[in-house]
Amino acid sequence: MSKLVILNLGNGNLLEGFPFVTVQLQEEGNSNWRQFTGSLPASADILDIYRRWQLLYELLYEARSINVSLRQFPSADEDIKLDEVDVTHVSDAEFNEVCQKFQNKIDSWLDSEEFRHIDRQLRKQLAPEDRIRVIIQTEDNQLRKIPWHLWRFFRDYRHAEVGLSALEFGPANSAKNSAKQVRILAILGDRTGIDVEADKKLLEKLPNAQTVFLVEPQRRELDEKLWDKQGWDILFFAGHSSTQTDGETGHIYINRADSLTINQLRNSVSKAIERGLQLAIFNSCDGLGLAQQLDDLHIPQIIVMREPVPDKVAQEFLKHFLREFAEGQSFYLAVREARERLQGIETEFPGASWLPAIVDNPAQMQLTWEKLRDKTKLKETPIIPLNRRSKPKLSTILMASFVVTSLVMGVRSIGWLQSWELQAYDGMMRMRSSEQADPRLLIVGADEEDIRKYKHPIPDEILAKLIDKLQQHQPIAIGLDIYRDLPVQPGYPAMIAHFEQNKRLIAVCKYKYKVDTESVKPPPKIPIGQVGFSNLPLDEDNIVRTYFLSRTPNIISDFEPCKTNYSFGLQLAYRYLDAKKIPVTTTEKNWQFGKIVFKSLGKRSGGYQKLDGLSNKMLLNYRASRKIAQPVTVKDILNDRFEPSWVKDKIVLIGVTAESVKDPHNTPYGIMRGLYVHAHAISEILSAVEDKRPLLQWLPLWVDAILIGIWSLVGAGIVWFLHSSPLRFWLAISIAIAILYGLYFELFIQGFWLPLVPSALALLVSGIGIVFSITLPTQQGE
Repeated sequence: MSKLVILNLGNGNLLEGFPFVTVQLQEEGNSNWRQFTGSLPASADILDIYRRWQLLYELLYEARSINVSLRQFPSADEDIKLDEVDVTHVSDAEFNEVCQKFQNKIDSWLDSEEFRHIDRQLRKQLAPEDRIRVIIQTEDNQLRKIPWHLWRFFRDYRHAEVGLSALEFGPANSAKNSAKQVRILAILGDRTGIDVEADKKLLEKLPNAQTVFLVEPQRRELDEKLWDKQGWDILFFAGHSSTQTDGETGHIYINRADSLTINQLRNSVSKAIERGLQLAIFNSCDGLGLAQQLDDLHIPQIIVMREPVPDKVAQEFLKHFLREFAEGQSFYLAVREARERLQGIETEFPGASWLPAIVDNPAQMQLTWEKLRDKTKLKETPIIPLNRRSKPKLSTILMASFVVTSLVMGVRSIGWLQSWELQAYDGMMRMRSSEQADPRLLIVGADEEDIRKYKHPIPDEILAKLIDKLQQHQPIAIGLDIYRDLPVQPGYPAMIAHFEQNKRLIAVCKYKYKVDTESVKPPPKIPIGQVGFSNLPLDEDNIVRTYFLSRTPNIISDFEPCKTNYSFGLQLAYRYLDAKKIPVTTTEKNWQFGKIVFKSLGKRSGGYQKLDGLSNKMLLNYRASRKIAQPVTVKDILNDRFEPSWVKDKIVLIGVTAESVKDPHNTPYGIMRGLYVHAHAISEILSAVEDKRPLLQWLPLWVDAILIGIWSLVGAGIVWFLHSSPLRFWLAISIAIAILYGLYFELFIQGFWLPLVPSALALLVSGIGIVFSITLPTQQGE
């Protein structure tokens, strides 16, 4: 929703204060206003900091030999005096310090007790997602130079931007020109030392625009173009410009010999405004004086640079502004985005993002490219007021809900909604509150330094020493997530000896799961009972959302080298629970750990509609933690740089974490190594059994159908109760979707994956469908 805020500072100034400040608030285009009053104290410090900032800005650019039209340094009677050391030793750090002081001072000034009532009322009436056009009204030229965007309000309201206006304003006496395109008069003035060709190329690329260029024109030529009977939508100037010390008179240098003030073009500019001129862009230095003169003519909106501006900064701003504006962004937000993007070049051009400024006419509606383009009123599709539509019959509501529910369930059953449902699942997964790392796990990862020191693959001798060190501290189980289908000498006998002596030591293998995968044998001579397969199931979009617990024995080929039926994670979780005297059994093809049954995914489970159903898989309930477990490196263990408590009675996972050894897996949380995915699965099992952390479950198909049917009825019921008010209808639909999402997300946190996308789709289709069903007959009848 677009809001207009006008902050009128009256006739006060920073030296004497602002005894009477008013704020008016309205929705754009709505005549209903809210008004608040307050005041602002004097703050001469702001002027001092501004002058300091201005001087350092100019000195930095002069020191870097960057071409901007710099004004003279302040004279001796001004408040700011710098000695020669100051001038010759100005630095980026000093400039940045002044910038921060400036922001802090503006924040504290606008957080003063006298102004706090206004600030609170604004925040009470405005929502962070509102699009807000804030206009500062003042006649004080010093206040116009203040970077108002530094106010904390604009950091909190990301869709708000600030403009400037005089205290007196009025609507422009203009008519829309008849051109079918956006007409732009582009004046490319004195080009000495700057590149206006870049501006020209940007303007030439604009869609649905007709641009006429005047290159270093004579005054008469410019005057004649401004009187053009077709009129102009945008007046653009690139070149040199300046503002006199009074802050009220600006000059544009139209060629190398001539400069003009707006007053010297007053009649022609007034006629251009009368014929539809909506926007003036002065992509040139120090343009507030130009804006002051144009403001008197009530031009709707103006963009200027408040200080001397480097050529590169002006071009970057214009590029980003024109792109955003032409692509449909509102005028104010297009300026904000273009201004903020200048921060990216502030290493080279300090203070760049402080330069662009809007000068606005509060009596005019905010511009969009579409409004400029579509000047003549297009033929509108007739919209029948809802109060002229007959109330739907109850039988229509019920029948429509049944049809929509059946349609959504049918579309879902053939898998057309699966992609959307899984994306919604990922979104809810990421929105959960953060959790602590699992204290029952320890991850020993070979990092880059380990790889450089011990080589890759890590020799069996190093692994044997690593296991020996860990066993001294009595872990419950150790999982080696490193393929060892062949010995890596030296040290193979020592490693095998560990497996023979410790039945809680688990190795990995990999079976051929899909056509494009290859098998990897387990380490030779290790009992099959101490091996778990490391395969991770991938969805069609290659994201790991599920985890194998086991696989059906009869699908294993005699030629398959990885013969174990149990996953790596299951093997380790089983040994932990067995040590804790918690029974692990199977019941009706589902694994049961203690009293917790892990329901296996079938062919149709939750949002999944096309699973094979051959293996025992669970939904992977990732732990919402920055790190799943305490991490250490191989060298940390070998050099005794760890706490023994990290190992005792824990499951230790050994793998490779070095980035140079690739093991990427897409998950709802982004790219993750397989080692960590196994850790998440083990944590899920142990947390469900010991901590009562909810497992992710889905409902039977018939319960999903009932839920989808209920939300279909809700959509139809909204039409039943609110058929006479389109605004209330759409508001109710929006609220219903918000409630639906909030309810389903809360249940997701509790472990229930409900049909979010099908329910929302049913709600929308049933509501909108009934509206159309009762609207079309009415239109045909007319």
